[in-house]
Amino acid sequence: MIRHPLHDGWQLRAVPGPQVPSTIVDRAVPATVPGCVHTDLLAAGLIGDPYVDDTETTLAWIGRTDWVYECTFDAPPGDADRIDLACAGLDTVATLTLNGTELGRTENMHRGHRFDVTPVLRPGPNTLTVRFDSAYRYAEAHRDRLGDRPNAYPEPFQFIRKTACNFGWDWGPTLVTAGIWQPIALHAWSTARLATVRPLVTVADGVGRVTVHVDLERAAAESADDAPVTVRARVAGVVAEAVVAAGERTAALTVEVRDPALWWPRGYGDQPLHPLAVTLHAADGTELDAWSRRIGFRTVTLDTVPDAHGSAFALHVNDVPIFVRGVNWIPDDAFPNRVTRDRLAERFDQAAGANVNLLRVWGGGRYESEDFYELADSAGLLVQQDFLFACAAYPEEEPFRAEVEAEAREQVTRLAAHPSLVLWTGNNENIWGWHDWDWQRPLAGRTWGRGYYLHLLPGIVAELDPTRPYWPGSPWSGSEAIHPNDPAHGTTHIWDVWNTDDYTRYREYVPRFVAEFGYQAPPAYATLRRALSDDPLAPDSPGMAHHQKAADGDAKLRRGLDAHLPPPADFDEWHYFTQLNQARAIALGVEHFRSHRGVCMGTIVWQLNDCWPVTSWSAVDGDGRRKPLWYALRRAYADRLLTVAPRDGGLTLVAVNETAEPWRAPATVTRLTLGGEPRAKTAYDLDVPAYGKVELVLPADLAVPEGARRELLLAEAGQGVDRALWFFAEDRDVDWPTASYDATVEPVDGGVRVHVTARTVLRDLALFPDRLDPAAEADDALLTLLPGESATFTVSSARLLDPAALTARPVLRTVN
Repeated sequence: MIRHPLHDGWQLRAVPGPQVPSTIVDRAVPATVPGCVHTDLLAAGLIGDPYVDDTETTLAWIGRTDWVYECTFDAPPGDADRIDLACAGLDTVATLTLNGTELGRTENMHRGHRFDVTPVLRPGPNTLTVRFDSAYRYAEAHRDRLGDRPNAYPEPFQFIRKTACNFGWDWGPTLVTAGIWQPIALHAWSTARLATVRPLVTVADGVGRVTVHVDLERAAAESADDAPVTVRARVAGVVAEAVVAAGERTAALTVEVRDPALWWPRGYGDQPLHPLAVTLHAADGTELDAWSRRIGFRTVTLDTVPDAHGSAFALHVNDVPIFVRGVNWIPDDAFPNRVTRDRLAERFDQAAGANVNLLRVWGGGRYESEDFYELADSAGLLVQQDFLFACAAYPEEEPFRAEVEAEAREQVTRLAAHPSLVLWTGNNENIWGWHDWDWQRPLAGRTWGRGYYLHLLPGIVAELDPTRPYWPGSPWSGSEAIHPNDPAHGTTHIWDVWNTDDYTRYREYVPRFVAEFGYQAPPAYATLRRALSDDPLAPDSPGMAHHQKAADGDAKLRRGLDAHLPPPADFDEWHYFTQLNQARAIALGVEHFRSHRGVCMGTIVWQLNDCWPVTSWSAVDGDGRRKPLWYALRRAYADRLLTVAPRDGGLTLVAVNETAEPWRAPATVTRLTLGGEPRAKTAYDLDVPAYGKVELVLPADLAVPEGARRELLLAEAGQGVDRALWFFAEDRDVDWPTASYDATVEPVDGGVRVHVTARTVLRDLALFPDRLDPAAEADDALLTLLPGESATFTVSSARLLDPAALTARPVLRTVN
């Protein structure tokens, strides 16, 4: 097999239509492949940046326009039996023509396509044309043909096999893309090729087994002209091979490795990876084709056994129950060609830095890339991959059923090698939507996706990859007889918090597994200033309003502030308070759910990342800057956690140990005044088992204050464990002293150290150096200091930062 990439020399033009601007008509521009129309037009200076201000709204015509990509290439040399045009991904409704001959048509962004071009190629120059018809026109035509179906947004995204959030979401822009979004190449081959390679890895009784399932494609038109070929697999120094007789097209080889080093999630062990090489050979030994991946030896099972609390939902890796400390993952950019391996590596470092051990790839985006999964394998980050259905009733009629089956088979096969992938999920919120979102009347008996989630997809996973569990939806209770979002069964999404209720309502839940919960905040100040020209910035200024996509989002932010914090005096205070409130909301939820470890076995915060600059639920904003939530998540997801929890009318100290070693340490809980004067104190000897927790009911002299507006609890358990605080009143009601402190700034390599010593209590002290240098970042945030205590922030920056500005409002902030 010889591969000839076709990534150079492409031109792009719009098919004329009344919606096409005059500056675009009859104009060809250079096209980047892989890429998309938007980024090509942006590179050519023909459109503005869709992430700036409200430029997005001026670009709706792009998704309603047909586009033509064209390139000229020379036929590859050689005398191969067959030359294919291999397209890893076309977005979406494409017609391919070579030298005036139509090769075929596609209508699914989520799968590859291959065309035999042997009879069409000619010596010398060849012209390849790929026409993309409007995704809107295609989707609306199928909607009109099949009958409309409910969804979360007024867009036809469920009537086309394309990234749903291209059509906009409550955190994303409406930028309906088109283009050759994945690699495209000529593949020249003879005799046979490896059409698919599907390694299934199991471990039992100290033996690792890799069963390699191979599907071949033969070059000969008739099986009588076939020749025998040999498939060989090699891993960890062990080789297996099988002869595939003439006329046969499948093979299965098993390689056994004694006592393999096991692959573990991060925090539970190492991630040894072993190269697996599969080669195909002709009868004379000539290598015809080759495939390679890195695999890991591990087992994964899903415990859903009924118990006294309902029914469990717990992932077990290598027979060890894993408490999932997860985040939801959305596409990291609206334009996938901009998501490089380095950018993914940065996000993965941010996830691991926040003590995350699982990424859930949400069903309104994409099946993530090989780069994504290779990085997850190396980092020990578990992955839950949704099949791509989200927040809508999906038609099951043709052509959709056939396309869904083809994409599912391709993706389950493609991802089978990756040890990080531990769970397939059928959809995001669609079964819940059918139950609770008033879908049944407008559907009037029409299909909505049930057949996919409960029959087609589980059948494909069981057939092609029985080594991994499948779960029909997120949320899903495990049975159609039980409400799909019942917290006592399976997975649950908690969205009454944020939509209608205060975040303290998290404490009313004792769920088995929380697959979504979140709270909004704006992005970093530097991100806002890059993306918005508003002068001045205000919560409701035009750019801020456009970059808030959630229904009643600003009102919900205000409601959250009113419940907890003093009224903000200006935009700077609003910005700090809303970011603080997000961090507190999620920290409270995570700590509460972790305090019920054993009943609850996982939390997946909505969401880690953003695809553009926006007010959203993310911990890392659209420019890659960490919001205060990230720092709060790092503490709440720490291996060892102290938290004070209200229980049965009193207060309880809960210590959670997510390590393989018992946690034995002296601990103290002190009731203090805001001035740091102790009023009561109790000492404890913590003895927390590995992967366990203990609960210690606090006595009344600690749990009942003399003055709720002037006191707090402080729980400590020595070095290496974040202390826990409990305030008896909301910040808006606390008798805060005016903040007083001493601060010094010391230059260090790569930035500065800011040393702050409190003269009064400093509540949730934070440093926002991006206000001085957009590239600057602090190593910590949201530290509460009592009088006499100190904290040191290390700020990375290549600039000389003004010490006076670094140590004063609005860069240095505290609630009081």
